[in-house]
Amino acid sequence: MFIVIIIIVIIILFNSIVQINEYERGIKFNFGKFTKIMQPGWNIVIPILQSYKKVDIRTKAVDVPEQEAITKDNVSIKINAVIYFKVFDASKAILAVENFMYAVSQLAQTTMRNAVGAVSLDELLGERDKISTQICSIIDQATDPWGIEVENVELKDIALPEEMKRVIATVAEAEREKDAIIMKAKGELEAANNLAEAAKTLSQTPGALHLRTLSTLNAISADQSNTIIFAIPIEILNAIKGFSNNNGDDDTVKKL
Repeated sequence: MFIVIIIIVIIILFNSIVQINEYERGIKFNFGKFTKIMQPGWNIVIPILQSYKKVDIRTKAVDVPEQEAITKDNVSIKINAVIYFKVFDASKAILAVENFMYAVSQLAQTTMRNAVGAVSLDELLGERDKISTQICSIIDQATDPWGIEVENVELKDIALPEEMKRVIATVAEAEREKDAIIMKAKGELEAANNLAEAAKTLSQTPGALHLRTLSTLNAISADQSNTIIFAIPIEILNAIKGFSNNNGDDDTVKKL
């Protein structure tokens, strides 16, 4: 009989040994009442009299299901996100909330819809990081009593209606066209200013216009297929005419 009792005690002792891994914490109960948090290693939990529950304290990534929301400027969108959180107080995560994973997911969905409804579509698209930070702060404050720390919230995808996509594309195209027209006008203005400055310089320098004409003729004469019609300045004709009058030779002018 004594041997049987010893065997029973040994079996109970072996069954009482509970291993808690490094990334876990154990919540121990005596007769259903919370006693302590069991640290990593081997712990003794007496069957029937005591019980325990393990809690994973590693950072968890939870997908927030796609939510349909309406922005401040009445645009209907669909948005989803991912939330990163971890348990910093295992006892609160078990005692303060029934299912902390489900609770955090539901809170994130509600908070995300409220945050989207408080901003316009342009703000949502242009300040995604800022809105994510706001959502993270709100959820973190709400989950502190549950022993949960929210580390980050990332908005993954923002789905717009097809009509809104076409409108945004049209606006973007109009903006690009406006920029192109403005740039072209600035280029024409700069070119006109440069031409005016060049004309002013040529007019103030004697013979500069003739040199520029000869330079242009030299540039286009490289292509043998071009036919050049050269306009002789009236000054040259007057000079030749004056020379012919002085020498009494009208044949030169007639030949020209």
